[in-house]
Amino acid sequence: MQILDTLRIDTRLRVAHGVSWLTAQSGDHPSRLLHWPWRENPYPTYRRLREQGPLVSSRLPFQTATTRAAVDQVLRSRDFGVEPPGDLEIAEQFNAVELSFLQKDPPDHTRLRKLARPAFSPRRMAEYRTEIEKITAELLDTALAHGEFDLMRDFAQPLPITVISRLLGVPERDNADFVRIGYVVGGALDGAGSARHLREIRDATAELDLLFERLMAERRTNPRGDVVSTLVKQSDDGELTASELGSMCRLLLLAGFETTVNLIGNGVMALLRHREQWERLTADPDLVTGAVEEVLRFDSPVQITGRWAQRDTEVEGVRVRAGEQVMCLIGSANRDPGHFGDPDRFDITRPDSGEHLSFSSGAHYCLGAPLARLEGEIAFQALAQRAPGLRPTAMPTRRGTLTVRSLSAFPVTAGRR
Repeated sequence: MQILDTLRIDTRLRVAHGVSWLTAQSGDHPSRLLHWPWRENPYPTYRRLREQGPLVSSRLPFQTATTRAAVDQVLRSRDFGVEPPGDLEIAEQFNAVELSFLQKDPPDHTRLRKLARPAFSPRRMAEYRTEIEKITAELLDTALAHGEFDLMRDFAQPLPITVISRLLGVPERDNADFVRIGYVVGGALDGAGSARHLREIRDATAELDLLFERLMAERRTNPRGDVVSTLVKQSDDGELTASELGSMCRLLLLAGFETTVNLIGNGVMALLRHREQWERLTADPDLVTGAVEEVLRFDSPVQITGRWAQRDTEVEGVRVRAGEQVMCLIGSANRDPGHFGDPDRFDITRPDSGEHLSFSSGAHYCLGAPLARLEGEIAFQALAQRAPGLRPTAMPTRRGTLTVRSLSAFPVTAGRR
């Protein structure tokens, strides 16, 4: 039966891939985003889509919101949700990992988000700052001692995974496993590409759940001031089911890992490719807040998110029927010339860069945005101060994902000023 299931899934995915590839070849710009070479640099495709209108239909069964106004409307509107309406179901390759309130509409979304919110309060952010600065300094001590290092492997990846692990209460001995598992689960946001990939995602999820179950058992007997201790108590008090507890931990790990890794990687790449901007930052590290916002706008870690129309509605005057899926192109919205002047120019002093939609909008605005911003500011400021001569030694390597825009390797040298 397992062999038959594997053949069935592989056949269906190959057919879907072939159809979308042929659709892309025919000039359908929305479907081109699903394939190389277009998704390697999606921004020219985004521009062509914006020129077609705020909401563009594909020959595949979805529409794309292309402008900032359209994306913001879909993300804020109660006419849209993350769950398909009625008896519609999400295909299993796009539903391989349960991620708590990220995949829920109200009232479940509201209830679960409220339970997680205290972990990201302003008071907690102030408490985290010293710890993040300490971790950043330790990582840079090691990386800079080598002169040449891989920005992703030696800094961008271990920083947020160490931070979120300590926030959750994960023992340091498990950090390497969390990096490896997070990488696999993060790739699931694009959907599984084969039966083997689907199995890898599910195996990684099961392994992650076992790690959390062990941690939860430890916190029941030895509670601390970490997030998992708080969630375990909420579960024991009946505010969370056991299943909801597990999916909440998965979401917090993934969200705390993926977004910040790619904020740092994409940001350093943009700064070093626009050397005059890097020089401005090294000369005045207080520009770091604007630098983080401009990186988020210019090359967002999350490029796309989907919504389902819950009823017949309109977006920027374009009709959308109940049950239709709209893909919100966050990366396109952030480069919309109707909102941002000269949007393809990278400028860390841009006054309106904070109006990006990289953390979504509306009810699903990213709960961890304050933590991601704080880590990004500390990381960029530390690099600017301690490695002002930072330079690439080879072309960065990009992961082949669309939803999450990220690098897998970025060789650099501390260099000299």
